[in-house]
Amino acid sequence: MRAFIFPGQGSQAVGMGVALADASAAARAVFEEVDDALGQNLTRLMTEGPADALTLTENAQPAIMANAIATLRTLEAGGVRLVDQADYVAGHSLGEYSALCGAQAMDLATTARLLRLRGQAMQAAVPVGEGAMAALLGADLDRARAIAGAAVDAILAEGGEELICAVANDNDPSQVVISGHRVAVERAVALAKELGAKRAVLLPVSAPFHCPLMQPAADAMDAALAEATIAPPLVPVFANVDAAAIADPGAIRTALVAQVTGMVRWRESVLAMVEAGATEFVEFGGKVLAPMVKRIAPDVDATSVITMADVEALAARL
Repeated sequence: MRAFIFPGQGSQAVGMGVALADASAAARAVFEEVDDALGQNLTRLMTEGPADALTLTENAQPAIMANAIATLRTLEAGGVRLVDQADYVAGHSLGEYSALCGAQAMDLATTARLLRLRGQAMQAAVPVGEGAMAALLGADLDRARAIAGAAVDAILAEGGEELICAVANDNDPSQVVISGHRVAVERAVALAKELGAKRAVLLPVSAPFHCPLMQPAADAMDAALAEATIAPPLVPVFANVDAAAIADPGAIRTALVAQVTGMVRWRESVLAMVEAGATEFVEFGGKVLAPMVKRIAPDVDATSVITMADVEALAARL
């Protein structure tokens, strides 16, 4: 059994998708449709940059999705269809939208517009500079929660106000990301080594994603998703917030809203797919999730598909 998986923010880079679009009419069609849906030449930004503009959340989210779906559509144009080859789909954070689009629960234009709104709403939820995120390396979920809690407690003990510092992404057994008020996250980074993490690194992000500070963005997505057309996916989608398969459109809407403030349970999602029978994972449009999968479940196969050569090799194998 096989899972098709889709990466999240951080996998963007100037030049992404260019060689694939040169080689594939199916990829070009995806980029053109996304440009039309957004009323913006996102393809030019992906091709030429500048990098700081591509990294803006409102641009990065639809760009990463477009690149992943272009890779998938290139495979499908050769007759290898997701519905025939994948038993499950999943994506990391915004990648869940890519997974839903790939499984035809959402059309491409709707997915692009929702991700543009999601990026704008997440950026607007917290003033720049007030939030932060950090990766705790060599720390599992329980240790990361302890470090985040210790940071909040230390600030309270000094007479400070109660701030938010929460686990945002449980990525794999050795990497957990925390998110919240900058002061609290920085304190967690300072405490991390003495509390058992190998290393803690502040991340170059513009907002504290996947924590309660994102509630205004969750409200915006609740309203937008209520108006969006969502169909049952062709194959089950493993949702970030539940680490469980969902197929009902109402459950999908609920999960996507909860995901904005909730923890990305990627490690648990991979384990749940393995428990459900998945022995192979194929990542489309990035090389981030496949290495995580191998750290979570060393015995499964995990492949990243990015280039036309990658697509052709996968097609030949399948």
